Amino acid sequence: MLEEVERWLNARSWSAGDRTVQRLLSAKHATGQSVSVVLPALDEEATVGDIVRVIRRELMLRVPLVDEVVVVDSGSSDRTSQVAAAAGARVVHRDAILPRIPAVPGKGEVLWRSLLVTGGDIVCFVDADLREFSADFVSGIVGPLLTDPDVHLVKAMYDRPLGAAPGQGGRVTELMARPLLNMHWPQLAGFVQPLGGEYAARRSLLERLPFPVGYGVELGMLVDALHLVGLDALAQVDVGVRVHRHQDGRALGRMAAAIYRTAQLRLARGHLVRPALTQFERGVDGFEPRTYAVDTEERPPMTEIAEYAARKVA
Repeated sequence: MLEEVERWLNARSWSAGDRTVQRLLSAKHATGQSVSVVLPALDEEATVGDIVRVIRRELMLRVPLVDEVVVVDSGSSDRTSQVAAAAGARVVHRDAILPRIPAVPGKGEVLWRSLLVTGGDIVCFVDADLREFSADFVSGIVGPLLTDPDVHLVKAMYDRPLGAAPGQGGRVTELMARPLLNMHWPQLAGFVQPLGGEYAARRSLLERLPFPVGYGVELGMLVDALHLVGLDALAQVDVGVRVHRHQDGRALGRMAAAIYRTAQLRLARGHLVRPALTQFERGVDGFEPRTYAVDTEERPPMTEIAEYAARKVA
């Protein structure tokens, strides 16, 4: 490991318990910073309500740390929107945000559009499929941004059990993202969960970043943030254990392809490889190919969008 990364691990890796809620409240009051929590959601009626309730109860009603909770529904076919609203979230549908630009499927698309419908100086993203959710997931990663002006982006780190096996989650991380980062961006090798969906950042950084529209958004954001603000502006916080729904192997393959494509674009922009992934499923007549498009589209930094600039002026 690079000496720089070892130093970074000691200086920029914390535990959620390192900063008390009272310290965070004092820092929030002193700096005047506001905090938005965004949950991108697609068919998550089973879990989204519990997450929203915990955030509202622990971080809005009990202590005023979070200013708004926004669920961005990206086209759910279940009752995700109704459940989230009943739990106290403000629900916005993806297609209603920036309708001038037709929306495309993908998590990154939702996160990018969320900047237009939130107002926080700090924006915290939380996946909507978490179970046994703790408020530490939010307060832990928001904490360094409130207390240290030199920190611009904070990732959550955690154990990811796979069934009964501890620490076996994050298969795409171990098989695709971690090797890519270690080989091509070794400064980022210290991140425990580089693809984790729980992270917080200053709006002033997020609005300057391009957003891959799909699963590559987390890796793309880390790499671009490294180049924009440097390693010392990035940090991670241990929030314990993350329990969530796991994808099957074919879905993980599509995620891995999107992440590789995101990395490839950043390594050599303009060098186009085949943006598709062929997988196989056994059918009546043997193995049958299924080909899927790999996310290649990226949204520009939000500062380049006229509607966002007009909102800031207003």
